[in-house]
Amino acid sequence: MEGLLIRAMEQKQKLEMIYLDADGYMSQRTIRVLEVREEDILTYCYSRRKVRMFKKARILSLTPLMLRRRRLEAQ
Repeated sequence: MEGLLIRAMEQKQKLEMIYLDADGYMSQRTIRVLEVREEDILTYCYSRRKVRMFKKARILSLTPLMLRRRRLEAQ
C-alpha cells in the first residue's frame, strides 16, 4: 500500500478508497494524496471537498481511479 500511496502522490493520481472510521462506519471516497506520513496520509477528499487526514490502518481498499475505469471499459 505504501508504494501505491507514494506513486499516486508523485503522479497526482486520484485514488478510490474504502475507509473504516473510528466509529466503525465504512465510506467510499475519491482522494488525491498530498503527503504520506508514518501512520497517516494527508489527502484532498473529493467527497468532502476539503483536505482530510486518514489513518493508514483504517484503509480497507485503495484503487487507482484510472485503472478502475479502464477495467470497466474492457468488460
